[in-house]
Amino acid sequence: MTDKSPNAPAAPIALYTPEIRGNEWKYVKECLDTAWVSSVGAFVDRFEHMLAERMGVHHAVAVTSGTAALHTALNLMGVTQDDEVLVSTLTFIASANAVRYCGAWPVFIDAEPNHWQMDPQRVEEFLTRRCERRGDGVYNRRTGRRVRALLPVHMLGHPVDMDPILEIAKRFELRVIEDAAEGLGVQYKGRSVGGLGDVGCISFNGNKLITTGGGGAVLTNDPELARRARYLTTQAKDDPLEFVHGEVGYNYRLTNLQAAMGCGQLECVDEFIAAKRDIAEVYRERLRDVPGVTFFTPSPQAQCTYWMNTLRIQPAEYGKTSRQLMKELQARGVQTRPLWQPMHLSPAHRGCESVLTGVADQLYSQCLTVPSSVGLRREEAEFVCEAIASLASPSSFCRNYREAG
Repeated sequence: MTDKSPNAPAAPIALYTPEIRGNEWKYVKECLDTAWVSSVGAFVDRFEHMLAERMGVHHAVAVTSGTAALHTALNLMGVTQDDEVLVSTLTFIASANAVRYCGAWPVFIDAEPNHWQMDPQRVEEFLTRRCERRGDGVYNRRTGRRVRALLPVHMLGHPVDMDPILEIAKRFELRVIEDAAEGLGVQYKGRSVGGLGDVGCISFNGNKLITTGGGGAVLTNDPELARRARYLTTQAKDDPLEFVHGEVGYNYRLTNLQAAMGCGQLECVDEFIAAKRDIAEVYRERLRDVPGVTFFTPSPQAQCTYWMNTLRIQPAEYGKTSRQLMKELQARGVQTRPLWQPMHLSPAHRGCESVLTGVADQLYSQCLTVPSSVGLRREEAEFVCEAIASLASPSSFCRNYREAG
């Protein structure tokens, strides 16, 4: 184990720790006291209602994970064997895995350089240059597969530029599934993400803005899609007394126990978002003059939550690579991590088609995510900033000073 620096904090600073500060204990105890702990109960209904209201949609269907929400949403959109779905390449693997669960194939789309989200220009490039229209849809010329849907992923608490995505989808008659796993509280042009496309998905994993321990939800404004989502995620049960099931369904419904925790968390969500924005401000202000350290540029049409604060380290200017910095911060008691390996590089998805410009590869090589817990104290964030500044090569500061002069 690496020895800590003498300047290390008294306790390690975790990358992310869930924040439990509201009525979570009270609501969970109510479930335990009444024995309503499984996949039905009043808290499930309450949580779905609260979530739909918060996300600005008519319906929310609570499920066991964000991945389950994605799988369900793809089913709702009719994605099936040997279809293709255009997916952000810079994302957690669940987005691509869910496509494969349907027997379909992801086509990976690179990120744009300013906000690090799915690049609409690359989406259009694929559909116009590599596909052709036939009587029943759009087909990939090389594979012969039908393109069924677009799956943009709202990354790191910032939205994808959705207007061009929705326009392209309309023009090519494709469905839009928003992966808003990291998108609670994020807005695009004044509207919450997750409700802009045909269907949206959200996650409540332990590192998300709010958590139910696990869990996720399918979001939609269409009552028929909501009804079918509930049907599919409750084992497609047609007659609960006689155990008649009309088709293959899934055991995907969130438990009442988890929903109880979710209700307590949602009651605190505005406080959580405010805390996230304060943390982001500390990082941006304190690291502004450190050579070779930059952040993504927030879009003027976005309201960000800064779910995970992620730095871009330019080694030629900073004097170290992101991985070298990660190891040295670990020695000082600061946990960090790289961005996800882009999906077009993943051994699990080898052979899938992609539209690349090199942006995701650069971000994967250079980015480092720093502690971003809702409960992160200001002095802890400042310690992280001081450590990052102190680990920069002295020559980089000298070079920056000469250039400024």
